[in-house]
Amino acid sequence: MLIGIDGNEANQKSRVGIGQFAFNIIEELERIDKKNEYFVYLKESPLSDLPKERGGWKYLIFGPSKFWTQFALPFKLFTQKQKLDIFFTPSHYAPRFSPVPTVISIMDLWHHRHPEQFAKKDLYQLTKWEGYSVRRASHIMTISEFSKREILDIYQIPADRVTVAYPGFTKFQIPDSKFQINTNIQKIKQKYKINGNYLLYLGTLQPKKNVEGLIRAFSLLIADYQSPITLVVAGKKGWLYEKIFELVKELKLEDKVVFTGFVEEEDKPYLLAGAKAFVFPSFYEGFGIPVLEAMSLGVPVVISKEGSLPEVGGQTAIYFDPYKVESMAASLRKVLNLNDKEKNEIIKAGYKQAKKFSWEKCAKQILTTLERVVGERATEVGDW
Repeated sequence: MLIGIDGNEANQKSRVGIGQFAFNIIEELERIDKKNEYFVYLKESPLSDLPKERGGWKYLIFGPSKFWTQFALPFKLFTQKQKLDIFFTPSHYAPRFSPVPTVISIMDLWHHRHPEQFAKKDLYQLTKWEGYSVRRASHIMTISEFSKREILDIYQIPADRVTVAYPGFTKFQIPDSKFQINTNIQKIKQKYKINGNYLLYLGTLQPKKNVEGLIRAFSLLIADYQSPITLVVAGKKGWLYEKIFELVKELKLEDKVVFTGFVEEEDKPYLLAGAKAFVFPSFYEGFGIPVLEAMSLGVPVVISKEGSLPEVGGQTAIYFDPYKVESMAASLRKVLNLNDKEKNEIIKAGYKQAKKFSWEKCAKQILTTLERVVGERATEVGDW
């Protein structure tokens, strides 16, 4: 097959969410599939960490960049000499028009559940562009059974048009030496001005992540917790984040809550490994990659029971109701009070749970789906 991919989400420096998904899928497809040929379509030259060009793997760079999926990309697909067998986008925006079968990816549909949390302009683009993409797509990839149920419920399409491919996670390369690991953890703590023991949240600062709820729960926790503990909130600012900082001041927690901003990839393993526990308090998640990253490093996880998170955490995580601050505080208290035996059991189970997921498995599922869609299309044409 000749497979086309929209590589723009992967072609950015600070990758989170869809960008992280797109980059890893592109990297794995190039690594595992030498049978098919690929055109990767970009607005700008590929970054240095994207796979290098080779026979069967080529980047096509063109513009104009404004409304690229609406005009530039469709024009390219219709006019290029070599015709694709299928086009895949790791995001939910497909080319406005396409001469070949198209497969899109949808992470979650939070913007349908809480449209009030989005600017009108952004919401219009999200819903309208996504809507035509769903209608025109030959197939839809998604990242959890929860997200699949959301797609079926909101768009009322047949279940066989949606396939789940669970994401993987970064398998961090860290030293074998405990001394070296602890040394690196201390360096990271100094860099981000973290004192003593800490709980860690890692993710974008936006309403669905429920960081305000976490801060309120942390305030309840430290009111009766005997040992000093810090809350580290790591991640870049998304939207409607201002209330998070206001709440810290309101609760007089400025010396107890540390905001790191965006965390570089090389800092993440030691920031995670140094935490007493990883906390993910989201109201809604399509998946939850940081949960697996924490588990893979032997860090207990305390997470919301909403959305897809029970699929990610399995029987390993300590769960709470994100809508009840007292429930979250109780779970934080529980993880901090684990004895050595209980903690080791959770860590061991976490390692086992994390091993169920990988980017290779995810890419293989996507590739299998692309091949099936092309095969079904050929059968339909033959029957006609």
